[in-house]
Amino acid sequence: MISIALPKGRLGRAALERMGGADGACTLEGQGRRLVLEDEARNIRYFLVKPSDTAIYVEHGVADIGIAGRDVLLETRPDVYELHDLGFGRCSMAVAAPTGWHDARNAPLRIATTYPTCAREHFDRKGRQIETITLHGSVELAPLLGLSDVIVDLVETGATLRENGLEAVERIFESSARLIANKSSYLFKRSEIDAVIQGMLETPASAGIDA
Repeated sequence: MISIALPKGRLGRAALERMGGADGACTLEGQGRRLVLEDEARNIRYFLVKPSDTAIYVEHGVADIGIAGRDVLLETRPDVYELHDLGFGRCSMAVAAPTGWHDARNAPLRIATTYPTCAREHFDRKGRQIETITLHGSVELAPLLGLSDVIVDLVETGATLRENGLEAVERIFESSARLIANKSSYLFKRSEIDAVIQGMLETPASAGIDA
């Protein structure tokens, strides 16, 4: 049986739809809060995990393959194979600041972020001294309350930023859903994994999925 780690939420639902093939054999409908699902017809087991944990399950061999955002892969650098850009879940990693903000450069820049590695690497390339403040939710609140000067976070439409008086001032990189594989699994189960991948690539994204 092939084990697949899927991120909870919209990205996982989109991936499961693609993996289900044209008939959508396995869905989240009617599954309640179950975290392990089995598609016996295809001999596939799915695990639903926190998006930031997907690559950990794959790296340690608990899952043979998984779906992770490029943002997670660049932040955590797991020892896995990155097989395909699946083309959905598109967004940007960006620096955002209060509207009209300008960097005075007379002190370390205070950055609130869930992605400290990505933030440090970006500003190291610019030669800008920074102080990172790691948060795990609602990073938009930090500059509003004076905890940080700016934030580094994922931006999709920018609506949350605008509603909180922030704007993206710099794009760092583009992110989308990536298919990853455990290195040992891909060596010993390659034919089975490739069959699952082929089914995904042949199934078009629905209208509700960013393609």
